[in-house]
Amino acid sequence: MSVWNFITGLVEPVTDLIDDLHTSEEERLEVKAKLFAMQSTMAAKVMDYEARLIEAKTKVITAEAQGASWLQRNWRPITMLTFLALVVADTFGFTAFRLADEAWTLLQIGLGGYVVGRSAEKIIPKVTDAMRKD
Repeated sequence: MSVWNFITGLVEPVTDLIDDLHTSEEERLEVKAKLFAMQSTMAAKVMDYEARLIEAKTKVITAEAQGASWLQRNWRPITMLTFLALVVADTFGFTAFRLADEAWTLLQIGLGGYVVGRSAEKIIPKVTDAMRKD
């Protein structure tokens, strides 16, 4: 569910209530405009929070990648390659046991986090600069 849909879901019952009120069209439009402004402000704050969260995660991955020790720089890729090897072995029936669903989920989160973190390194500065200009 996107942030915009979530916030719209919160505000929509109020706008429906405004439509049901017996007021002038001008008053209804004025209240709806204020609600839309509030909705837009809430969405912008949530997006700013998410951008800051991704930026913090990116800093952690960057610090690990630039770390002094070999293990600090490479533990995450080694872990993901190990899980990938287990998934491939499980897929072709090379394991004596079936991997639990959590192993698949962990691989998806790990790979997704790594890809998102690497992408966020490049995207987040541009997004935050654009938001600050507005």
